[in-house]
Amino acid sequence: MAPGGTALHAESPSDIRTRTMRPVDLVHLAKQCLGDEGLELEVLRLFDTTLRDYYARLKLAAGFDDLALVLHSIKGAAGGVGAWAVADMAKAMEHEIRNGRPLTQERIDDLGLVVEDVREFIGRMVANEAV
Repeated sequence: MAPGGTALHAESPSDIRTRTMRPVDLVHLAKQCLGDEGLELEVLRLFDTTLRDYYARLKLAAGFDDLALVLHSIKGAAGGVGAWAVADMAKAMEHEIRNGRPLTQERIDDLGLVVEDVREFIGRMVANEAV
């Protein structure tokens, strides 16, 4: 117990990483790219295209298999570059549909807001703007 009789709440690594200041964890990305800044930018460009395409596919997906595959692909790609908010949301959505909950348009739109935030960040990075 903390002073005053309140229990301390330990944060999980997932809780901490989703609250990073930037939509992409640049430390994680640098580790993945072994510190090669040119490679980091190329990976971000590829991820931006991948994210755009898979999100568009998600909006068109009709069946469980399509939804599960697209969400799993988004989760994996986002985790690879350190886009934790996208990865965590796709993971939660994937879990929800696997447990029988329907994927609503509202949930897809929520993911779209996070996707757009990441894509805007990548656009600034690629344009060499200060982030």
